[in-house]
Amino acid sequence: MIWPFRRKSKKRMARIVIDEPITSSTRVSVIKALKQIEDREFPALILRIDSPGGTVGDSQEIYSAIKRLREKGCKVVASFGNISASGGVYIGVASNKIVANPGTITGSIGVIIRGNNLSELLNKIGIKFETVKSGIYKDILSPDKPLSDEGREILQGLIDESYKQFTEAVAEGRDLPVEDVKKFADGRIFTGTQAKKLGLVDEIGDEFTARELAAEMVKIDPKIQPVTFGKKKKKILGLIPGSKIIEKIIQNIFFEVNSTNKILWLYKP
Repeated sequence: MIWPFRRKSKKRMARIVIDEPITSSTRVSVIKALKQIEDREFPALILRIDSPGGTVGDSQEIYSAIKRLREKGCKVVASFGNISASGGVYIGVASNKIVANPGTITGSIGVIIRGNNLSELLNKIGIKFETVKSGIYKDILSPDKPLSDEGREILQGLIDESYKQFTEAVAEGRDLPVEDVKKFADGRIFTGTQAKKLGLVDEIGDEFTARELAAEMVKIDPKIQPVTFGKKKKKILGLIPGSKIIEKIIQNIFFEVNSTNKILWLYKP
C-alpha cells in the first residue's frame, strides 16, 4: 500500500556519509538510507566517502543500489574525503560525478587475498594441526602448510575474476576503456589531483564543491542544508561518566567455546 501523505523532498538534496571500512553493517545502513531517499524522491544525493575500502560483495551491493537510485532520476555526486580507496572507489564510480580534494588518497584499485604460512615455526615449537576435511582444497590457505601450486591457481582465478569485475565497473562508471583503466589499476594510490588527470574524478574541491555541482545538475539552491541519512545512533554507554574506559574494557572481552562446549568469558589485557 502506498502511503498517500509520504513527505516529498524535491527542493532539497540528500546526503550519506560512509566513514568506515565497508562491511556488512555498512551495506545494511547505506542501502536502507538509499531506499529512504528514493521514497522521499530527493532529486540529488551527496555521497561523502572517507573509507579505505572493504569487502568485495558489500561494495558491489552498495554500487548496484546507487545505480538503481540513479535510474529513478536521482543525481548522485560522490565527494571523496581524506581517503577513498579500493571499495571506496568501487562505490564512488556508481555516481554521476566525483569530486575529490587535491590531497585525497584514492585509487588502490585491485583485489587481494592473503594467508600466513607458519608451518616452519609450528614445526620448531612442536605444534601440529589435525585436519578432517571433505575435499582437498577445504583448508586452502591454512597456516600450518605451504600453499600448493593447485591451490594458488584456484585463488589466482578467484582474484582475476574479481579484478575483472572491478575494472569493468570503473570503466563503465568513468566512461573509460577497460584497457586504459588497467594501466593504473595495479593497486597504486593517487592524490585527488593525480586521479583527475587519469579520469578517475571529475572535479577538485571539497564537499561544498560537490554540493554546488549537484545543485546545478538539478536546479536547486546549493545553500540549503542537505538532509543526512544513515546516521549512527549514539550509544547509551556514551552518556555514562568514564564510558571510554568501560568501552575499552568491553572491546577486549570475547568468548570462545572449549572442547566441552562451555562458553568461557575471557578478558584480553
